[in-house]
Amino acid sequence: MSQVSATTPEVADTPAGIAQPLGAGVITALVGFTSSFAVVLGGLRAVGASPAQAASGLLVLCFTQGVGILLLSFRYRIPITLAWSTPGAALLASTGLVVGGWPGAVAAFALTGVLFVITGLWQRLGSLVAAIPVPIAQAMLAGVLLPLCLAPVQALRTSPAVVVPVVLVWLVLQRFAPKWAVLVAFATAAVGTGIDIVVNDKNLVLAEMVPTVEWTAPQWHWQAIIGIAVPLYIVTMASQNIPGVTVMRSFDFDVPWRPAMLVTGIGTVLGAAAGGHAINLAAISAALAAGPAAGPEPKRRWIAAATAGATYLVLGLASAALVTLIAAAPAGTIETVAGLALLATLAAALTGALSDPAHRIAALVTFLVAASGTTAFGIGGAFWALVAGLIVRRFLPSGT
Repeated sequence: MSQVSATTPEVADTPAGIAQPLGAGVITALVGFTSSFAVVLGGLRAVGASPAQAASGLLVLCFTQGVGILLLSFRYRIPITLAWSTPGAALLASTGLVVGGWPGAVAAFALTGVLFVITGLWQRLGSLVAAIPVPIAQAMLAGVLLPLCLAPVQALRTSPAVVVPVVLVWLVLQRFAPKWAVLVAFATAAVGTGIDIVVNDKNLVLAEMVPTVEWTAPQWHWQAIIGIAVPLYIVTMASQNIPGVTVMRSFDFDVPWRPAMLVTGIGTVLGAAAGGHAINLAAISAALAAGPAAGPEPKRRWIAAATAGATYLVLGLASAALVTLIAAAPAGTIETVAGLALLATLAAALTGALSDPAHRIAALVTFLVAASGTTAFGIGGAFWALVAGLIVRRFLPSGT
């Protein structure tokens, strides 16, 4: 007697079969949002955004990536998920103010989106990015991340009463439930902030918790374009888009490259004026919607991606409230959450940067220049780090 497999359409169509991808989709969005929204807000504020403009940026990022996920997952019936560029946000945090201020940064965001579109239409550009040695690209990212990952240590001096519980909770969850470590750490920070607000009688303005879109007219400055747009494009391609394709292939899904680049590029351009820095293919969180956790039937996992897209639209409504909470938090609290969220990324970047002896010295130079935050001619350290690494790699003989 034949039995119906657990992966057949008959079972997949049952409420239980639908519940699994739906639940996985919600978790995908929650993990993606809570693990790095503090990094995004920190990056936008660093390049000149006001609290309202940073909240607007977070809102539009949620909206553009949510709509993009829905379009791609429904059209191709595969679990394609998008995300904001967390490494890109970390890059912004290390870059700081550029020539032209916030309007100059907005122009750089828009140009980054244009580069994504060109990458989808012109394969040669994508090949050029892929030709950058991976260790050098990873070293640039590691150098950008290092100052942010030092934040928890520095915050122990300024706000120990709040920061110590956050770090301890994160450490315990890393041991027993690493997927939830950052989420629970943020919840702990929120509780600590709430207590601090009550104890110190801080006033929160409810009107500031309503999400709004703050438009900014871009101003074009070549220093901002070279200092933000170029490294933002490279780090997003190398750390998000290309790995995102690899992660999907590991689950036997082929990402439609051109449509994906067009959707993320156009979404980035449209969101730039409202403060969104970049959206891209998800890499780490992609596994949550594309893997077995989203259901035993691969053909139904697109439902998880679509659910994640819809969830992002809802999460965007919390952007203004989060910014208001962060503004009231003790010094270093949110920076601690962001730094803890980026530790795994830093470890992976350092491993990728130093694992190949043929590129080790060039990668080390790249890392040091990026970590130094050196600025010259109004251009941030990430760009100069890439230039320095490529020059050293060209000059030194292979294997040095």
